[in-house]
Amino acid sequence: MQDLSLHILDVVENSITAGARNIEIIVSEDAGKDLLTIEISDDGKGMDEEFVQKVLDPFITTRTERRVGLGLSLFAESARMSNGHLRIRSNKLGGTKITALFQHSHIDRRPMGDLGSTLMTLIAGNPQIDFVYRHTRDGRRFELDSKELKERLPNKSLASTEGLKLLRKELKTNLLEFLHTAWPGAHKLRDQK
Repeated sequence: MQDLSLHILDVVENSITAGARNIEIIVSEDAGKDLLTIEISDDGKGMDEEFVQKVLDPFITTRTERRVGLGLSLFAESARMSNGHLRIRSNKLGGTKITALFQHSHIDRRPMGDLGSTLMTLIAGNPQIDFVYRHTRDGRRFELDSKELKERLPNKSLASTEGLKLLRKELKTNLLEFLHTAWPGAHKLRDQK
């Protein structure tokens, strides 16, 4: 995994596989605390306590098409490499929350990557799922709620031509503008790795 947006993609794909209908992704950047937090929550099939204890082992997976599950173990390693850690909370009755903490300025912290393309892929590829994406930087905030976007497209899917145009505008214009103005200059060197 070369960037954090690919870790987000991998975790959310796990949520989709677990049958989630609602997925929330929160990215929080706090320069004062030198902290980057990524939280991914879902309402899919949860894990019991015993499996949560094992899930960071790369040789444990629930997938049947392969015997290894590197995604969460690599995400945890990325967090550890930058003075952070990864927490998993899950309930067998439903719902999982993954929280990854990173020292924002750490030289080994992976760049954020192309969040717009990651979100476009997830939302357009899964129009039946409601996604909420929130990103804050030192008090400024960007939010995208796919349910609200769907309401702006009566009788159309976010996977339709009109839906894709609306989604692209929100992500490629509004998210990019937020990322480039919310914390001017601070992210440029890191995210161009």
